[in-house]
Amino acid sequence: MNSTTPPSTRSPKKSKIIVWTLLAAIVVAAIVGYVLAQGNAKTAATGATATEGQVVRENSRVLSQAPNEKAVLVEFLDFECESCGAFYPVIEELRGEYAENITFVQRYFPLPGHLNSMNAALAVESAALQGAYEPMYKKMFETQAQWGESADNKSALFRTYAEDLGLDLAAYDASVADPATQDRIKLDIADGKALGVSGTPTFFLEGKMLTVQSLEQFVAAIEEAAAN
Repeated sequence: MNSTTPPSTRSPKKSKIIVWTLLAAIVVAAIVGYVLAQGNAKTAATGATATEGQVVRENSRVLSQAPNEKAVLVEFLDFECESCGAFYPVIEELRGEYAENITFVQRYFPLPGHLNSMNAALAVESAALQGAYEPMYKKMFETQAQWGESADNKSALFRTYAEDLGLDLAAYDASVADPATQDRIKLDIADGKALGVSGTPTFFLEGKMLTVQSLEQFVAAIEEAAAN
């Protein structure tokens, strides 16, 4: 998708999003990671087209459904990825601003270099099967600093998150252990790879990979899609 130039005038609320995100050092680091992920994705996608993989499937996890949908933003993410964690508050800001017109979808893309990325995805998907995708997704990113990059298996910790959320622990345990749950996650990974995804976070807006060089361009693309 071509980068768009932000309008010269914005509402105070929209300006607040831009200023807040651009000033946050951790988000600047996230953009660096995002741009690198885009570069890797372009290399992986050489000779490939989006028709070789599905950006969204019927079983994709919808974070929020816009009642007057004008566009769909899809994020391939890894819950252990620091850039994904840094983007988390940005996505939450955008959801609050554009919930009426933008549907937010997330797909699993645990990276092999992260010991607990698949464990986290299994925990989130198991929570999703009990209707608790959003609270578990939030829990993962809000606690990422406590368990990310650990050399220890954090499955037991993730189970305490399920308990905190009031989930049926027997059902949760069964889902985590069920090969079908991992197969569900691997389907997202396969689609991502077919689409040229090789790093996280990678975003698709209306079926096209977002190729932006700054957070302001990223937000402007969402804003434009919501207005069309």
